[in-house]
Amino acid sequence: MASAPRPGLAAPASYEAALEELEQLVARLESGDMPLEQLLTGYQRGAELLKFCRDRLEAVEGQIKVLDQGALKTWTPE
Repeated sequence: MASAPRPGLAAPASYEAALEELEQLVARLESGDMPLEQLLTGYQRGAELLKFCRDRLEAVEGQIKVLDQGALKTWTPE
């Protein structure tokens, strides 16, 4: 389960929303346009978003393992 977001920051609505926000944040951090005071806050938010995404991926992987009786199988489109 993802850690609770800091006060004032909403939890991502979905994996896709978290990934989009994370990509935008990384672009801002890499651009060098963020004021120094915001760098730490941005880094912390990025770490939260990354954990959220990893947790969601692990949860889905666990559900797939259950559905496939414990073994991950190669997905092939039908």
